[in-house]
Amino acid sequence: MKKTPVSNKKLSAMAATRKRAEAVEITIVLADDHHVVRQGMAAIIATEPGLRVIGEACDGEQALALCAKLKPDVLVLDLRMPVLDGFEVVKRLIAVDPAACILVMTTYDTDEDIWRCLRAGAKGYLLKDASQPEIITAIRTVARGESFTTPLLAVKLAQRAAAPELSPRESEVLQLLAGGKTNKEIAAALNVEAGTIKTHLKSLFTKLGATTRTEAAKIARQRGLVG
Repeated sequence: MKKTPVSNKKLSAMAATRKRAEAVEITIVLADDHHVVRQGMAAIIATEPGLRVIGEACDGEQALALCAKLKPDVLVLDLRMPVLDGFEVVKRLIAVDPAACILVMTTYDTDEDIWRCLRAGAKGYLLKDASQPEIITAIRTVARGESFTTPLLAVKLAQRAAAPELSPRESEVLQLLAGGKTNKEIAAALNVEAGTIKTHLKSLFTKLGATTRTEAAKIARQRGLVG
């Protein structure tokens, strides 16, 4: 079927719409403990009309302070930072400002990290190897209060959403198991009977789809359930 050409009038209208969108300035705070990363992000943002970096933070505590002071439209936030990590920043910022627009930008792509951040209230999740157009699109999307993830991360998020939740005690057992502790050592650390640990392990294996301790630890690390 022959495509109908787009008229000059329609092209002009589309261009005008874009200019109006860019005329509404989006202010941004960058939070990353690496100066070079912040510098690179600021340079990328500076090339895009209508976007402006108004503050930079090198740790989570400073990020919260800048957001409280400057009221940016978007906080671009690293996940692993000193003082307060990105996940804690998301929780605390959303607690005081539920409408805050947060884009987590990190090197960590485990499904648990994505799930925790988005469930805590972040609007978007993007990896640091994203292209410049992708970064700009993510910022603009999040600034509108909409969600943003890449197709690959969306798949990971869907997989995590379908996975059974671990209980707080199961998470504790998993952390110790991944650290190489025996059942006896885990029981002593948690001040419970060894038989109780066996029960928790059985439930853990079922939820993780594992059959051995080694496999459970491997899956837990892949999903970001343990450090």
